[in-house]
Amino acid sequence: MKAGLRRGQLTKWKDERGFGFIRPVDDGKEIFLHISALEGLTRRPKVGDIIYYRTTVEDGKIRACNAFILGARKTQALNSSKERSRPHLSSLFPVFSLLLLTILPLAGSAHFAWKTDNILPLVLYPMMSVLTFALYAHDKERAQKGGWRTPEQTLHLCELAGGWPGGFIAQKKLRHKNRKQSYQLIFWGIVIIHYVLWLVWFVFGEELFS
Repeated sequence: MKAGLRRGQLTKWKDERGFGFIRPVDDGKEIFLHISALEGLTRRPKVGDIIYYRTTVEDGKIRACNAFILGARKTQALNSSKERSRPHLSSLFPVFSLLLLTILPLAGSAHFAWKTDNILPLVLYPMMSVLTFALYAHDKERAQKGGWRTPEQTLHLCELAGGWPGGFIAQKKLRHKNRKQSYQLIFWGIVIIHYVLWLVWFVFGEELFS
């Protein structure tokens, strides 16, 4: 058994909603389990299943991750052969998605710099993205250790200032803030604001600087 794995029994399961709770063998506090945390499933979970899992902290709550059901997991050899036979698309997904998302902002920034000799947007996007990614990483680390958290308002301000591409990458690679619906609503609202501003620039920019 892999080091760091914990063992427990599935005591509650809401199949229609895809989540339940694990009672650890040491009789500790019940651990939240989402269907997306289960790897190599050969069937749906059910109450009584023995679950092996690791834990993570998201939004201040402990939940299971990298979990599998004893006796209901695809063999590692089969998974390994599949990994060797095709590219790992999940690792490429953020790159392709990021390219698609940033085409308009980058084109707008380049056009703005050409028309106004002002490269501020071209500098802000990469600079704020690096800062935002770092804040996400720090926030997740502090959450796992139960320490002081970075306020969500701070993250959103950095995203609004041009760091939303870094926030997008952090959500995909670090799996942080990507499941909280209220956070996602504001995040994508910020992305839309940037899109609208650049569309306005392309439509009315010539008139403003003519």
